Amino acid sequence: MTAETPITLLIVDDHPVVRDGLRGMFAAADGFTVLGEAADGVQAVERAAALDPDVILMDLRMPGGGGVDAIRELTRRGARARVLVLTTYDTDSDTLPAIEAGATGYLLKDAPREELFTAVRAAAEGRTVLSPAVASRLVSAVRAPRSPGNEPLSAREREVLALVAKGTSNKEIARELFISEATVKTHLTHLYAKLGVNDRAAAVAVAYDRGILG
Repeated sequence: MTAETPITLLIVDDHPVVRDGLRGMFAAADGFTVLGEAADGVQAVERAAALDPDVILMDLRMPGGGGVDAIRELTRRGARARVLVLTTYDTDSDTLPAIEAGATGYLLKDAPREELFTAVRAAAEGRTVLSPAVASRLVSAVRAPRSPGNEPLSAREREVLALVAKGTSNKEIARELFISEATVKTHLTHLYAKLGVNDRAAAVAVAYDRGILG
């Protein structure tokens, strides 16, 4: 994204007043354009295909089609849009499925306006965004008691993890570090095992929690 190009948004929420509030908030701020709205997950997938937004603000619990199923379908379709979950729920049963389905970030609706704007900008750049409360829950949920979890990461694994935290793709990591994509995947497999996690978002959350990423 550039300063001249606004970040385009699709707002997904079953409450019209919430959609109106979010639309007004982003309309009043520089650098954002709301392309459309959806009232449930099924509509969200359809509108995302038609509008091709940069970021989708996704509620989770909606009659007629929940957010997690929509995120999963968008991921399956290879949608370009980054999904930022914006919800009132921070329970494990909501957080983990959304992240595992492919959400770039997870923010609570009581987040301050500037935090929301910052999160949308970060999501548009492909960076993982987790509210502190959600990050804490995610860290607790992904920790496996059977995993030693104390094996240190190698220097190369730290480099890969730092690039993952910036939202860098495997292809871009390979180019940046002058290694093959297959080698990147191998490093990711090893660092996931060492951190006791199964995906990129969880790896970043645990790494911040342990001070591996500053």
